[in-house]
Amino acid sequence: MKRLSDILTGIKVEELIGEADLELTDIQFDSRKVTTGSLFVATRGTVVDGHTFISSAIEKGASAIVCEVLPTERPAGVTFVKVKDSSIALGQLASAWYDTPSSSLRLVGVTGTNGKTTIATLLYQLFTRLGYKCGLLSTVCNYVIDEAIPTAHTTEDALTINRLLAKMVEAGCSFAFMEVSSHAVDQHRIEGLVFEGGIFTNLTRDHLDYHKTFANYLKAKKQFFDSLSEEAFALTNLDDKNGEVMLQNTKAKKLGYSLQTLTDFKTSVLENSFEGMKLLMNKKEVFVPFIGRFNASNLTAVFGAAVSLGFSEQDVLVQLSALHPVSGRFEPIYAPSGYKVIVDYAHTPDALKNVIDTINDVRCGVGRLITVVGCGGNRDKGKRPIMAHEAVIGSDQVIITSDNPRNEDPQEIIQDMLEGVKAGEMTKVITIPDRYQAIKTASLLAQPSDVILVAGKGHEDYQEIKGVKHHFDDHEVVKEVLH
Repeated sequence: MKRLSDILTGIKVEELIGEADLELTDIQFDSRKVTTGSLFVATRGTVVDGHTFISSAIEKGASAIVCEVLPTERPAGVTFVKVKDSSIALGQLASAWYDTPSSSLRLVGVTGTNGKTTIATLLYQLFTRLGYKCGLLSTVCNYVIDEAIPTAHTTEDALTINRLLAKMVEAGCSFAFMEVSSHAVDQHRIEGLVFEGGIFTNLTRDHLDYHKTFANYLKAKKQFFDSLSEEAFALTNLDDKNGEVMLQNTKAKKLGYSLQTLTDFKTSVLENSFEGMKLLMNKKEVFVPFIGRFNASNLTAVFGAAVSLGFSEQDVLVQLSALHPVSGRFEPIYAPSGYKVIVDYAHTPDALKNVIDTINDVRCGVGRLITVVGCGGNRDKGKRPIMAHEAVIGSDQVIITSDNPRNEDPQEIIQDMLEGVKAGEMTKVITIPDRYQAIKTASLLAQPSDVILVAGKGHEDYQEIKGVKHHFDDHEVVKEVLH
């Protein structure tokens, strides 16, 4: 328990009505979770406004309310705190409630369209191998040392983030690595966190259903770097045209990584095969069990971040060679008859292009590439034809299917995708709405030298149809239909 006055320190309070020196049992922004003695923070969400639930929170026993607009009815015995932005206040209050756990950890955030999960997870793997207790906040799963904690979002809400960081501190963690989504920045979920470093991967079309414009999407990513302190480092991908933009206004130490440009951390791909790559990192050779230039870029970011955190290049390179790919990220499965299946999370046009290009580079014209791909429902419709276009121009056979249709008609999503396919290209396209049958068909079509790419879901073990999540795991299906 803490007193309201203790956690209000540092909060810009516009008006306070009632007693500040009162004990609180917890903080909630969901009125359904409020109990006697709670502090309820009324935040404005994308769908609902928490201010409409203030009276409900009070009925359930909330002893204090943080809000942007004071309600007309203010019962005696309840303290009201008016702030300019309650979402910002929630992050700051959550951090204070858990004794600012991010300041007791060496916290590194990773942002960008693609590569966030891989980089954050590989940093967690790397520093664990270096002998440190670490935490991870990611799309796939959250970890406190080796305890797996299921995740609901790429970046959790401010209360969950701070609760997990506090758990890491209590468990003796020295480092924590987290994905920082554009939604999280825009919604102030990382407000109040102290980062020692930030990493930018790349920026391509995604989440425009939320941000509306690419400029807004870029602005959200950049805002993360703008918020870093002078004591932090900002490591950016100079092979992306937006890499330099991220560093324009940051106070942090500016660093770059690249596969093309001579900079702080430079990597060249010497050899590339389905077994792995030989890389030249800052003029030192290392073999890694990863495939493709995009993974070489991700590993360079990991290398750069580790060195920026004070570790020697040699010590980091030794551990890099022992890391393993993240679940659902360019994950190979080998069929008894000789063909290969790659399961990958690629769900943006750029990510799909990178994976297809990588497969084509490695197979060197041997066999065919059969791509199984779909697009999610209730998300950016504009990328659907682009996804189909990238699949068709890079593959010998394309099976367009369902991803997570959510509340949309799968056939309508497929029709949107087909708008990106030219009339002359339709001969190599098959549409099969049922994802299981689509993967099975790809397997039946495959010859020993072929490669099948199953794209879009990666680590996900469900398929969301009409708002209901059904168990569906691409890995399980692939292994079931292999021949």
